[in-house]
Amino acid sequence: MRVVLAEDLFLLRDGLVRMLEAFGFEIAAAVESGPELTRALAESDPDVAVVDVRLPPTHTDEGLQCALAARRARPGLPVLVLSQHVEQLYARELLADGAGGIGYLLKDRVFDAEQFIDAVRRVAAGGTAMDPQVIQQLLSRRSADDRPLGRLTPREREVLELMAQGRSNAGIAAQLVVTERAIAKHTSNIFTKLGLEVSDDDNRRVLAVIAYLDRER
Repeated sequence: MRVVLAEDLFLLRDGLVRMLEAFGFEIAAAVESGPELTRALAESDPDVAVVDVRLPPTHTDEGLQCALAARRARPGLPVLVLSQHVEQLYARELLADGAGGIGYLLKDRVFDAEQFIDAVRRVAAGGTAMDPQVIQQLLSRRSADDRPLGRLTPREREVLELMAQGRSNAGIAAQLVVTERAIAKHTSNIFTKLGLEVSDDDNRRVLAVIAYLDRER
């Protein structure tokens, strides 16, 4: 699996390269600035991009802007944002195209290699990997009665939030101390209430998460 990595701090970039390679990833490019990231994404055809938000030369939202441009050029390009900050406007825009393959992790909340590698693989496969704090901030401006999310029960919203973190039905059941059968029923109700037609369940999970985290209409 080919990875383009964008991180301006040398020690962190080098550490991420070594970790990814240790888990069998191929580093297509490891860059430190926005212009370099733009070129690498255009030329390397990666399976997934791991991108910091704030890169030179502006040190503002350069990484996210490059990721957005790359997904416009190649819809569905998997992007895992790894940052110290939650940029709500651009994070919502990144989720808004409905293509899946999106993750947003906070650097100081990645506690071990397995957690990070699992997120990279999940995003590369077209799923989601969202830090709970990112989810809370993205939802902070949403009204409790937003439609169609307002149709969900409190338990269904809880299940959907755990879905957004990338958890499986088994993982959600363990977290909520209920049976997998109960979670399967909740997810079925969620799909129905969000108007998601029957299709591959993994795809519907991604679409449900995007509906939950998408920009306000």
